Amino acid sequence: MSSIRTSIHGQWSSRWIFILAATGSAVGLGNIWRFPYLAGENGGGAFVLVYLFCVVMMGIPIMMAEILLGRRGRKSPVNTMHTLAAEEGLNSNWYLLGWLGVIAGFIILSYYSVIAGWTIAFIFKTGMGDFIGSNADQTTAIFSELISNPVVLLFWHTIFMFLTIYIVSRGVKSGLEQAVKFLMPALFILLLIMVAYAMSTEKFFDGLSYLFIPDFGSLADKNLFSDVFLPALGQAFFSLSIGMGAIMIYGSYLSKESSITFNCFVIALADTSVAILAGVAIFPIVFTYGLEPSGGPGLIFISLPIAFGQMPFGTFFGSLFFILLMFAAWTSSISLLEPAVSWFVENRNMTRIKAAYIAGFIAWFLGLLTVLSFNHWAFEFTFAGTIKENGLFDIFDILTSNIMLPLGGVLVAIFTSWLMSRSSTIDELGVGDKNIYKIWRFIVRYIAPLGVIIIFLNAMGFFKLFSLNN
Repeated sequence: MSSIRTSIHGQWSSRWIFILAATGSAVGLGNIWRFPYLAGENGGGAFVLVYLFCVVMMGIPIMMAEILLGRRGRKSPVNTMHTLAAEEGLNSNWYLLGWLGVIAGFIILSYYSVIAGWTIAFIFKTGMGDFIGSNADQTTAIFSELISNPVVLLFWHTIFMFLTIYIVSRGVKSGLEQAVKFLMPALFILLLIMVAYAMSTEKFFDGLSYLFIPDFGSLADKNLFSDVFLPALGQAFFSLSIGMGAIMIYGSYLSKESSITFNCFVIALADTSVAILAGVAIFPIVFTYGLEPSGGPGLIFISLPIAFGQMPFGTFFGSLFFILLMFAAWTSSISLLEPAVSWFVENRNMTRIKAAYIAGFIAWFLGLLTVLSFNHWAFEFTFAGTIKENGLFDIFDILTSNIMLPLGGVLVAIFTSWLMSRSSTIDELGVGDKNIYKIWRFIVRYIAPLGVIIIFLNAMGFFKLFSLNN
């Protein structure tokens, strides 16, 4: 049945377009700053090795499972799960797994767009020379002024969401394909330019050492399980955009002849390469200009602008860097909107343009809660022993990253390996009943769900609580 099933939304014109699109979905803001930061803080080369192990042993198998479901169903995640559950003689409520991914991706898009708006703002701020000769106090003030002004945040949030809606509204061939054909090569070129500059700095090899050479001394007071393995496991899982409907819907546009196994390995390799190249580009600059490595906004929006304000051609390279961040965010955002748009087209008989603008408007409107979370509606609360300061934004982030995505990953693994017939999964993977299939099935059945459950328990503070009790 699946061999003749086609998507009403179209099909990728080639395997490589799919790889670019799926890589674009996986590559986001987290690749640029989170991976290098985690690697540096958790053993450098040791962390990188553990991360690669987790990608191969858990990330790729679950990604294969999600693409398998998408290609077999050929519909939006909700309708795909409804179709496949009926086809396999399973409970019809499995369609809720589709909704879990669509809603998770939708919520992520609502706040992701606001953060991505910061990158657009900083393109202009850097290009206009706002950071020339600046110090830490000045860059902190510039960043604080940005996030404290809801009108300004709303403006950039609106711009970014419109860019996302425009691409998605044009469809698979004219929109998604054309976007990734430009954005992904441009992203890699920009990264390589930044790496080339980093190679010219006096602390280039210090940056490489920080990122790649295991610093076992820094691990002396750390728990190898909770401080190295778990962060690597979490980064591997979340970096690949698993559990949010994006990979499933992109898989529905993949031709039957294209190898899911090969595609997933290439996507994971490209995604990891971006993360590593980002570290190679960032940390030599950080060390050269005497900055303190730190994660999140502190590094990207406060510390690095100081360096850009001091380095030769800093205005140029700083602008390139924030354009890079914007492109990374853009390729992710279009994949987050696509599942909701496909559902509107299939279930509400809408044109793609109308569906894109309606879904985009809802996400934009929900994003207003994030806009206000950094200023007027900011409030503190404690989660898993950590103080959160940005109200609803932090709640959305916790809900999606710590609960919805891990749950979606576990359910995808259970559905494909325990409930779908062996013949269905063999047919879709196209590898025959051979060792590669048996390895995949074993991992998705046992190892991957266990890993995701461990991530979930860690995110909920279980291990921290356990260690305190002992």
